[in-house]
Amino acid sequence: MNATELSRRLGQQAEAVCRRYLSNGCREGRYWLVGNVDNAPGRSLYVRLVDGEKGPAGKWTDAATGDHGDLLDIIGHSVRAAGMREALSEARRFLSLPEAPAPAPRSRPLGLSCISSGQRDAALRLWSGSHPTAVTLAQAYLQSRGLEAGADLTALRFHPGCHYRPSRDDPSDTPTRWPALIAAVTDNAGAITGVHRTWLDPSGKDKAPVAHPRKTMGAILGHAVRFGVPTDRMIIGEGIETMLSLRACLPAMPLAACTSSAHLAAFLFPAGVNRLYVARDRDKAGEAAFAAIAERCATPGIEVMPLMPILGDFNDDLRQCSREAMAANLARQLGNGDEALLSKA
Repeated sequence: MNATELSRRLGQQAEAVCRRYLSNGCREGRYWLVGNVDNAPGRSLYVRLVDGEKGPAGKWTDAATGDHGDLLDIIGHSVRAAGMREALSEARRFLSLPEAPAPAPRSRPLGLSCISSGQRDAALRLWSGSHPTAVTLAQAYLQSRGLEAGADLTALRFHPGCHYRPSRDDPSDTPTRWPALIAAVTDNAGAITGVHRTWLDPSGKDKAPVAHPRKTMGAILGHAVRFGVPTDRMIIGEGIETMLSLRACLPAMPLAACTSSAHLAAFLFPAGVNRLYVARDRDKAGEAAFAAIAERCATPGIEVMPLMPILGDFNDDLRQCSREAMAANLARQLGNGDEALLSKA
């Protein structure tokens, strides 16, 4: 039985699969709602439980990240499968089917970002149509968050009228065009694979008043919004604002924003990195992401060290604590020699 048939059978038992692998969610009508693929509480990710005009049972979408797939992807991620063979084996165990000696290859690789080339092209067009952040609402927004928005932040741009597709959580009269901060998501070779969009309020002082003001587009899994060139050490974390906050204290340290806890756990480490700092938020999703990264780094021999904020996240620290207090907190957590990288300003 190949992957396509296994996926179809999983769809026939979609609610049972969700109760097993997305147990922190709940059924609401024709959908199973949960926070994300890491089984966090919430309502961002929704799994279709019955066949319908919009697609078969078992298909899912994460409204916050744009990721989508089927239940075989969910199972593979849940058991941290190293490849399709392990995911297929776990699916057969769930369905009480005999193990196959040599499963047929799937038409696409295992992963959470089932993104067509058309979506990648759309991401590149959006990036090409955006402008430097200087003297824009994007710069004003970053400054309102206590962040510097200099010309050296080449991974960030501004779009004055980025399309927003209202969700079922938005009012019916929600505008479909908003100014937006656009961030380039790149692979380890520096190629743009997607973009991250933060829609902004026209005042420039906050995010746009929409249900989902942050979304990604393109191939995101394993990649990141990068600030600086990786050396033998770097810091990775979830959000752009978190990483830019750390940049205020560690301007010479290479940084990578993976855009979500699920993508943080799946980040593809650049060659040559032997000390990896993980900037954690103080929540269960951050804890789970760090545990997944630490497990993955055990084999390649990369030293993994967590960085914990004083408050909820590092942007909270930057805005609500003094920079001196933030630097002192980081100094206690950095490895030997790295405290010298802390800014004296």
